[in-house]
Amino acid sequence: MQVSDNATKFYIDGAWVEPSTDDTLDVINPATEQPIGTIALGGHADVDAAVAAAQRAFRTWSQTSVDERLALLNKITELLGARADDLAGTISAEMGAPLGLAKAAQAASGLGHFATTAAVLQGFEFEERLGTSLIVKEPIGVVGMITPWNWPINQISCKVAPALAAGCTMVLKPSEVAPLNAIVFAEILDEAGVPAGVFNLVNGDGPTVGSYMSSHEGIDMMSFTGSTRAGVEVAKNAAPTVKRVAQELGGKSANIILDDADFAEAIGRDAFGMCMNSGQSCNAGTRMLVPNSRMDEAVEIAKQAMSAVAVGAPDSDGTTIGPVVSETQWNKIQGLIQAGIDEGATLVTGGTGRPDGLDAGYYVKPTLFADVTNDMRIAQEEIFGPVLVMIGYEDDDDAVRIANDTPYGLAGYVSGSAERAIGIARRIRTGNMHVNGAGPDFNAPFGGYKQSGNGREWGGHGLEEFLETKAILGATAPA
Repeated sequence: MQVSDNATKFYIDGAWVEPSTDDTLDVINPATEQPIGTIALGGHADVDAAVAAAQRAFRTWSQTSVDERLALLNKITELLGARADDLAGTISAEMGAPLGLAKAAQAASGLGHFATTAAVLQGFEFEERLGTSLIVKEPIGVVGMITPWNWPINQISCKVAPALAAGCTMVLKPSEVAPLNAIVFAEILDEAGVPAGVFNLVNGDGPTVGSYMSSHEGIDMMSFTGSTRAGVEVAKNAAPTVKRVAQELGGKSANIILDDADFAEAIGRDAFGMCMNSGQSCNAGTRMLVPNSRMDEAVEIAKQAMSAVAVGAPDSDGTTIGPVVSETQWNKIQGLIQAGIDEGATLVTGGTGRPDGLDAGYYVKPTLFADVTNDMRIAQEEIFGPVLVMIGYEDDDDAVRIANDTPYGLAGYVSGSAERAIGIARRIRTGNMHVNGAGPDFNAPFGGYKQSGNGREWGGHGLEEFLETKAILGATAPA
């Protein structure tokens, strides 16, 4: 992986500029625990410059036509495809995703969001008549964006694409843990011809740059993806300026296996699949609910599936999952695995420590717990690693009760006969429900209930987030 010469600069007002501070941060490859590059850490002056550029650009960008925005989205989509290998290699090196996953899912998701947003924009109605009134949807203004490290280009693209489509301008602060892909992304937008000031990139940490963005009077909306704890801080900092805050936060999603499901298919698929991206997905189905009467059978199927997960270097053939992103995350996961053991859950496979043969890197053993009760820490806290807990239930009502017994509500899963599974899906308090292994849909809204956030991303609903609604009263239709 070649680190860009722009890594220690910021992209502000259409140019790569020197930061206002001398502060830097090494980016660590989690597979080797060694630095692979360095970024600059910004300060308040950098945010001020980016916001001022975005405010100036908003005056003209907000007035552009749908055709102009559409042409830009299509150009960005084309260039994302052309630089897909650069993005995938960068993501793999800085956050540990296996190269195959980084290409097929991580980098590809960015292209998917831009292509989907372009299609949505093409048919989007920005105006409608309601009696003698004209209802107009207008861009909200300057958007501050804070994105995470686990699906970096996915989260950047599902914010930037609809914001551009809406006519907004923006300031992006990507995660400082995996920031190099955002540098590549900014280079793509620059090459695509995004007008100066429409998109701005400032690297930095949460307490310095993130907090200042959230409280900045020149920012009209904050779009944040990350932990619930950090999301609360964003909302607190944003409150005095009464700006809109859209948040996609944590999750502890339930996966209900009904008694009429094909156990071998559903449990095998979902136990293995939950480990993808090293379990570092906010919507991962980490609580698997199975009938008490068939618990032993279900545990054996899950054990076999998770035993087939190959942990190894991201660039090695045959690797299923690479390391988790950082030492901090590794330590957190180890502590929660130990908590599961201490609380009396049955450790079926995996456990604490690195997998055999991996003496360096933040690698975690795929870990399965059985005999878990929903009040245990491993059933209530977001572990963000390849750790699956199995919880028994008596009947459908009991399964629904357990699934909803969580402060989170981002996603959920259910497998069984179609009509019955959809009926269960309707009863779960969560923003997304996947029935019988259904995968993601870029057109469908993504977001959560309860402490998993507010607002929706992806597709048409994602575009709506960046719009204000104006009523022009007495606007009679022209003859």
